[in-house]
Amino acid sequence: MECKNDISEKPKDAAKGPRIVLNTYSGNTIEGEAFVADHIFSYILQGKQDVWLANQKHTYQEGDFRFFRRNQLTKYVKSTTNGSFRSIAVHIDQYTLKEMSEEYGLKADGIYSADAALMIQSGPLLEGFVDSLKPYLQQQTDERIVALKTKELVLLLIQYNPALRNVLFDFTEPGKIDLEAFMNSHYRYNVPMDRFAFLTGRSLSGFKRDFEKKFHTSPGKWLLRKRLDAARFMIEQRKEKPSDVYLDLGFEDLSHFSFAYKKEFGYAPNKKYS
Repeated sequence: MECKNDISEKPKDAAKGPRIVLNTYSGNTIEGEAFVADHIFSYILQGKQDVWLANQKHTYQEGDFRFFRRNQLTKYVKSTTNGSFRSIAVHIDQYTLKEMSEEYGLKADGIYSADAALMIQSGPLLEGFVDSLKPYLQQQTDERIVALKTKELVLLLIQYNPALRNVLFDFTEPGKIDLEAFMNSHYRYNVPMDRFAFLTGRSLSGFKRDFEKKFHTSPGKWLLRKRLDAARFMIEQRKEKPSDVYLDLGFEDLSHFSFAYKKEFGYAPNKKYS
């Protein structure tokens, strides 16, 4: 069972406001995928988490501080310790950062080219910051307090790593990028087509037009074939079970996967191989 306790009182415009969330889960493991719309600072209180960004895997455990850049697709697996997984996440929104930019004169003055997910070195200030959040985690909190705590975190992050200013205060949206490279590293993500378009710096119509020009087929047909080819390799070569691969490859349920697999290859994915 997974529970997210958001300690923020929702602002009138939910897209314009920071959030501080206690994520809790009890059981064995939970897996899923998400679009990271805001920058996120996260601290694991209990358990372990594997996160995939494109084709790169990151592993985190209890006590780790993480920072994830906005506008990314992620897959994750959360594993429990003594039956529980818990983490605190601070969603740092663009509205708050623009306020800080005006208030404190904070600007991006260069290009930051490091990983999309960063381990933040532990220290007394960040540890003290996380401890200061704990009294609020079991109740909703005035949005002004949430905003102040988020601004405090931003100032701490750029004190720890000044280069993060070029991430936090870069307000540009994704520019037009190499479509083939992006799709080959993100085809496993089950997200709407307009999300793929946005992340490659295109309108939906521009994305479809550029896609068909590059791949000579529609995005939907290409994604289905790409995922099925990957599934065939995992099942036939790696001897993995269909029930263990379909979610990882972007299929919503096993029956849909089995139907598509048989239609494409002429036999069911649970066929036994010697």
